[in-house]
Amino acid sequence: MTTFDRRACLHAAGALGLTAWAGLPLHAQTPPASESKAPPLPALGSPLLVPETPLLDGGRFDPAGAEGQVLVLYWWASWCPFCAVVSPLMDKLWRAQAPRGLRFLGLSIDKKPQDAVAYLARRGYGFPSAWVSPELTKALPKPKGLPVTLVRGRDGKLVMAEAGQLFPEDVADIARFL
Repeated sequence: MTTFDRRACLHAAGALGLTAWAGLPLHAQTPPASESKAPPLPALGSPLLVPETPLLDGGRFDPAGAEGQVLVLYWWASWCPFCAVVSPLMDKLWRAQAPRGLRFLGLSIDKKPQDAVAYLARRGYGFPSAWVSPELTKALPKPKGLPVTLVRGRDGKLVMAEAGQLFPEDVADIARFL
């Protein structure tokens, strides 16, 4: 089965009630109203500018520190069943590749930053994350879908753009850009 076939099967499973299987309340899975107005994934090869951003742990994401480095942007939510599958893979990628220069910015779309902080702590995830405030949304709009993974190459241009669940081999393959 190809990656595309597996993705199609997973999306179909989601439509058939994967969220119920995940034990999440239905209201928590309703996409934000802004999702219908979300832009499409940016084109590969396009420049990707990321603003300075406060992190959930009290630190700051400094875009200058990511210049000339591979940067992963990962939009997620604590209530997203697909994110629950991808986030541990992203954390593993972050921990393994940060020493090689990988930069990472998780972007939580939870309604409250406290929900995102609690989720990260409960799961023991270490990847740097910010809460997507209205101000951040203006500077860095989330593309349609969830989770969303963008990878910016060393030259500042987009080398990967995916919406939806990634498989372990997809996430591990991000290391090839380093």
